[in-house]
Amino acid sequence: MQNDGTHLARVRSIMNKYAIHPKKRLGQHFLMDHNILSKIAGACELGPEDYVVEIGTGLGVLTGYLAEKARGVLSIEIDAGLAPVLEETLGDIGNIKLLFADILKVDVEQELQKAFAPAEGFTYKVCANLPYYITTPIIFHLLEKTTRMQCAVLMMQKEVADRLVASPGGKDYGLVTVMVTYHARVEMVSKVSRHCFYPRPEVESAVLRVIPWQVRPWVVKDETIFKGLVRAAFQKRRKTIQNIVAALFDVDKEEVARRLDNLGIEPRRRPETLGIEEFREIADAFFRIGGADRDILQPYSWSHDPGGSGG
Repeated sequence: MQNDGTHLARVRSIMNKYAIHPKKRLGQHFLMDHNILSKIAGACELGPEDYVVEIGTGLGVLTGYLAEKARGVLSIEIDAGLAPVLEETLGDIGNIKLLFADILKVDVEQELQKAFAPAEGFTYKVCANLPYYITTPIIFHLLEKTTRMQCAVLMMQKEVADRLVASPGGKDYGLVTVMVTYHARVEMVSKVSRHCFYPRPEVESAVLRVIPWQVRPWVVKDETIFKGLVRAAFQKRRKTIQNIVAALFDVDKEEVARRLDNLGIEPRRRPETLGIEEFREIADAFFRIGGADRDILQPYSWSHDPGGSGG
């Protein structure tokens, strides 16, 4: 595959041929810039023995870049209407397998096994240009539903990327920051101008590398309590951590203050100033105390939280 302007011109020609138009409801903005495509593929650090899962085949431009480096590419696309374009752009590349499906309903590792029959103990990498309306659900689908993923290189709206790499105390720091950090290390790779897409979106984008912890730096006594505390904290971020903990665990405020002081945590601090280790310490200190609000301890669904707005 030609990775230059010649190929991009060919893709545009094929779109015209099949009367393919980007679908706004699917958040389709096709990346067409050679330099950014190369940078994203490079960030995956693919070798000849690597398998890669691409989420959102689009016009197949990035897919070709990935296939040049990887042993096999499983590319998952929700829009079956793109099949004629992809057959023409990718049909002659033997190490690409296309799957038309909703990524949130796909068992990624099972589909990789069907596509390539990799050796036992296989691992893989993920590469994706994520539409804004479903960014956070996809990230947590990957982090919570897969076990063999080495890393994910993800392009998303810059506003969401800023939340994922935010530090405590900043305006972008919130629920999604802490919960992604609990699962993985996140690195900024590159910012991407809106001018690199067709059609041009109204917002800027960014590329992140998400690397799941092989061994988490934080060991919590009760994961449900920890996640419930973080969720409660950012749902009531205008309150102090003392009041949040007292309400969540049904414990006297003076007792909460005493325990927080013992942890070296000022009871009047707000949730957005607390780091993940401090949340862990609080959860561990209270996990057998009082009667935690059962509603807040229910599993959290990210399906209606596309940009990680929770907190």
